[in-house]
Amino acid sequence: MTKYATGKYAKAISDRSGLEFPYREMVKEWNGSLVHISEFEPKQPQLEPKPSSADGIALRHVRTARTENAVAYSIPENGFETYEAGSRVINVTAPGHGLTNGTTYRFRGQPTTSASSSFQYADPGSFDGISGSNIAKAAGYAITTGIFRDGARVSTDYAVANFFHFTVDTDTATKGGVKGGGIGCSVGPVTLEA
Repeated sequence: MTKYATGKYAKAISDRSGLEFPYREMVKEWNGSLVHISEFEPKQPQLEPKPSSADGIALRHVRTARTENAVAYSIPENGFETYEAGSRVINVTAPGHGLTNGTTYRFRGQPTTSASSSFQYADPGSFDGISGSNIAKAAGYAITTGIFRDGARVSTDYAVANFFHFTVDTDTATKGGVKGGGIGCSVGPVTLEA
């Protein structure tokens, strides 16, 4: 085995500053440099980051998506408007309705309760020769998104998003351009029960 001198009187040159120091006061850094204890710098922890696992993606207790129940969409007060005298076309103002063009929907009036405490819908209010019971027929009406003006459908993005129209079965308007229906009216799926 090799024997080394103690270095009691020896001098060493610092790899960092180039100055001369007593050999016994020298230390070795993590990168192999021989430096004086006053110049010693420990290794930065950022040079050896701890390993981290990837973020979790899957959930442990998942459920399948549920099917949302059908709901009615509220129509603003007096949101129905007749097109013109002798016409059966009814324009409906319904901002942001989200209804599907060509789909059949049922119109309902204000929610009420009967004497037997069961929840029901009244008919929309009658106006301009159109009866509320005709608007609220159980079979519903197929709607067309957009607004009916000047004998044609206006289908701009704004009109499609905020208006729709339908044609009632029996009644016709007496004046045209008359708003009605009252408050609390709604439109929704035909199958929606009170």
